[in-house]
Amino acid sequence: MPVPELELDLLRAFVAVAAAGSMTAGAKIIGRTQSAVSQKIFRLEEILRCRVFERSSRYLSLTRDGERLLSAARKLIAVHDDTVRQFIEPAVRGRLRLGVAEDFIPHQVPRLLARFARTFPGIQLELITGMSCALLAELEAGALDLAIAKRDGAMQRGPVIWREPLVWIAAEEFEIDPDKPLPLVLLPQPCTYRGIALKALESVGRASTIACTASSLIGVQAAVAGGLGVTVLGRSFVQEGLKVLDVRDHWSRGSGDVPSGDWPPLPMTEIVLLGDNRAQNHLANPLVSFLTESLAN
Repeated sequence: MPVPELELDLLRAFVAVAAAGSMTAGAKIIGRTQSAVSQKIFRLEEILRCRVFERSSRYLSLTRDGERLLSAARKLIAVHDDTVRQFIEPAVRGRLRLGVAEDFIPHQVPRLLARFARTFPGIQLELITGMSCALLAELEAGALDLAIAKRDGAMQRGPVIWREPLVWIAAEEFEIDPDKPLPLVLLPQPCTYRGIALKALESVGRASTIACTASSLIGVQAAVAGGLGVTVLGRSFVQEGLKVLDVRDHWSRGSGDVPSGDWPPLPMTEIVLLGDNRAQNHLANPLVSFLTESLAN
């Protein structure tokens, strides 16, 4: 029996939806309509003869088969795109000083930049990581050629290269006591996530207390994993030992004191690329194209 062929655009749609957490958000990533993406996912499931997403009126999550497919799909897309790029991209040489915010898909950045180095061996990357506000200052001081930073406040300019939903995150075994203020693990001011979490809880009248202030996102993850409290981060920060809090598992069991009986909604977070309009354009363009295409996948 011949093996059916998987079209790359089906895999691209699947990876985008898995990353964004919804059909609508996934459709925006790849520039398609929500109905077109839904059809692609249906076609993918038809070919593979299994469901890759669990769907309800309120949420979407990967099935066990979907989790198996996700890793393979990313590898197939990466091999295809890197192969084509090696033939069509001109050879470029030089040094590029790149700043990458800690907010930016922490588990994928090393892999992405390693792929870029293999595809463009003539470009020497000098990498600096840090908080978005610090990277903006370095860029404006001329110490960086490009910066990948969170969009907020002064950083409204620049093309958006990555979007993902913000989620409430806690340790796997963390239990919420509805009769006590919700313990929070946050970064110090100024921090967009901090403001979003406090404002969201205030909007539903949920009392909270700052149980821990960490100096870095790694510190936030460690404190949350240790059970000190709940935080708000992008979905890509959910790692082993952590979970996305689900209203049906927590506040719905409470005493009824929570006004909405629901977690307050959170916005999407956006990552922008800054500095791509400077003199180093001949070096920046390959990285911009590479990241845009890779993240769309």
